[in-house]
Amino acid sequence: MSKDKLNVAIVYYSMTGNNSQMARWSEEAAKEEGVEVRLRKVAEEGTPNNPAWEAEAERSKDVIEATSDDLDWADLIVFHFPTRFGAPAGKMKAFIDGQGALWAEGKLTDKVVTATTSAENMHGGQEMALMMFYTSMAHWGAIPVFPGYTDEVLFAAGGNPYGTSVTVSHDEPLSDAIEAAVKHQVKRAIGIAKKLSD
Repeated sequence: MSKDKLNVAIVYYSMTGNNSQMARWSEEAAKEEGVEVRLRKVAEEGTPNNPAWEAEAERSKDVIEATSDDLDWADLIVFHFPTRFGAPAGKMKAFIDGQGALWAEGKLTDKVVTATTSAENMHGGQEMALMMFYTSMAHWGAIPVFPGYTDEVLFAAGGNPYGTSVTVSHDEPLSDAIEAAVKHQVKRAIGIAKKLSD
């Protein structure tokens, strides 16, 4: 049964701002497509005495924390998270692991999902982190949408076919190429989700 409006939840965990910036670009791209959008953050459980973390906490203070209701509501979920030791950051993994009740009710089945990640080192495990994320999505019965090599903008951003991945330190701005890749990935996922909802 087709819907009048597609619901898109953008869920991010960001320690120093890279992933929250990609999430905001995702929000812009989704709004350009005329869908309903919720921007949500995964809760931070305390930050060390670190100026970059404190600055990000201030930037994101008005963003609502993600809940299971946001995932239930969404047709498409866009995830943004840092890579830690070749895997999604623990806070994002804990949020995903905490969806057991929703999963048991079958409410995560057929959700369209896509993801991006970041790390400070070029070989910090971004591809592995995305693949581990999609392994969890397979257990949900979700439908992953990969950017692949579907647009030239993806090559300028590093050419990761699993999802836009960023190699940047916390004190460097993200490039225009990353913005273009994130927005293309989100619009591609929205296009697929719309086709599936018809």
